[in-house]
Amino acid sequence: MGDEGVEPNIDIVIDCADPPALAGFWAAALGYRAVGFREPYFLLLPTRRAFPPLVLQRVPEPKQGKARIHFDVRVADVDAEVRRLEALGARRIDVGQGDEAGFVPMADLDG
Repeated sequence: MGDEGVEPNIDIVIDCADPPALAGFWAAALGYRAVGFREPYFLLLPTRRAFPPLVLQRVPEPKQGKARIHFDVRVADVDAEVRRLEALGARRIDVGQGDEAGFVPMADLDG
């Protein structure tokens, strides 16, 4: 993979149709700072160095099927966080979790 002893730089990259349209959502949802857009990327930086940057990357193909990566947002008040994310434009989705799952799957504006 790389040289031993060298720590990699890690970015989380989300493929999407319209990075500028999603930037505000993800910045608010994660508490990141929207830095700027340079086609095809929109960069968001964390307010804490312990977290990786988030890059929204424009891709031409539409999303197909279930995403194989997701964010788990852990909070004390799940209902309040769901309401906050819904106010930002997220929507609840069914991934087969059932009624007593203890978590609420949600999708961003791009699905």
